[in-house]
Amino acid sequence: MTKSYYARGNVVLAVCGHWEEQGDDPLVDLFPGTRAVSPLETIPLSDQLTPAQQADVRGVLHPYRQLFSNQPGCTNLTVHPVQTGSHLPIRCSPFRVTGKIAQDLEREVWDMLALGVIQPSASPWASLVVLVPRKDGSVRFCVDYRKLNAISVSDAYSMPRPDELLDKLGGARYLSTMDLTKGYWQVPLDADARLKSAFITLLGLYEFLTLPFGLKGVPATFQRLVDQLLRGMESFSVAYIDDICVFSQTWEDHVSQVRQVLDRLQGAGLTVKAEKCKVGMAEVSYLGHQVGSGRLKLEQAKVEVIRDWPAPHIKKQVQAFIGLAGYYRRFVPRFSAIATPITELCKGKPEKVVWTEQCQEAFRVLKEALGSGPVLANPDFDKPFMVFTDASDTGLGVVLMQEDEKGRRHPIVYLSKKLLPREQHYAAIEKGVPGHGVGPQEYWSPISSGDTSPCTPTTLR
Repeated sequence: MTKSYYARGNVVLAVCGHWEEQGDDPLVDLFPGTRAVSPLETIPLSDQLTPAQQADVRGVLHPYRQLFSNQPGCTNLTVHPVQTGSHLPIRCSPFRVTGKIAQDLEREVWDMLALGVIQPSASPWASLVVLVPRKDGSVRFCVDYRKLNAISVSDAYSMPRPDELLDKLGGARYLSTMDLTKGYWQVPLDADARLKSAFITLLGLYEFLTLPFGLKGVPATFQRLVDQLLRGMESFSVAYIDDICVFSQTWEDHVSQVRQVLDRLQGAGLTVKAEKCKVGMAEVSYLGHQVGSGRLKLEQAKVEVIRDWPAPHIKKQVQAFIGLAGYYRRFVPRFSAIATPITELCKGKPEKVVWTEQCQEAFRVLKEALGSGPVLANPDFDKPFMVFTDASDTGLGVVLMQEDEKGRRHPIVYLSKKLLPREQHYAAIEKGVPGHGVGPQEYWSPISSGDTSPCTPTTLR
């Protein structure tokens, strides 16, 4: 039975107002904070870029948005071999782990399985797992490949010198850095290397599908891959393992060159971690230094580490401090002479060291010299250099300098050397002349050979 029909009037409420074109209709976000953030939005841009330049950056990055991911890619350009000749497989038994360590180990294994980095193995090889605690309370998963590395063939491919890379970057006006996502895990192992990379745990035997940390020859394989990717672009790009930097003098060149590097990375099947990238910067942090605008400084985080470094009590602590301070020795005049009381502690077999007043004074001077934030100028190989030398009974100090447009002298690098016993008998004039078998050779060889600008040696008085 159908209902009776009734005629109903239509009531319309008219809302009058002025029409304004606003593009897309604004919609109310019913779930604020739930929108997925694009990786491109997390890439820091320089504050000095104009709105037009920022638009240029977004236009360059958008076609490569799939390149920026927190998941490691997989390149098809190379595989890593492990050559052990006819040596029989090495097998180790797992350590006993309990409590939180066992939980951390299980979590690390499941995470790597989810990323496709490892797989269950039936290999005759087995190395041990070591969990190294971090300062934040987490752990670093490491495999002890020392026994495997001892029988593996070395790769002679050389790593780039950090000082040469930094010299290239210092004079650039625009700098962009890129960090590959879990770089080692983007390069596969060959079938034989997978078996030899196997590690044993209480959860079972697993093998790596990609480059693991600690395996002999891995840095050389990765550096060779990156050098192959950037071949032909050495005039505007450098790379140290997975840290890539693009440098340019003009904005137009920089936009084009960043695009070229991104295109190479995408073609190789690699991915980049967006949060660690920086685009269009005047200064960037690279290899532990703050570089750009014609200057070279220590990275602020490293300055704070050196300032807070406690006095060492055992030889390993001494070696750790000298290793860190020695990496920045180019900032410290007469570094070798100052550090002599500390470096002498590294000799001999006793692990415990005798920390004398001379050691404490040298320790204080080095911390003050590096903690004061020294600044070096970037070398310009189209201008003449000046070399100032100073010799003592135990060491030789040298500073390489250049003048700016106003005639002011700026240090480029400080070099120093501790004299051997036979060199201490040289005449003062022989000690003070660089390139005569006593002075440091890092800069003298290219300068004195005539490949660069003329060099004027001067002895300090």
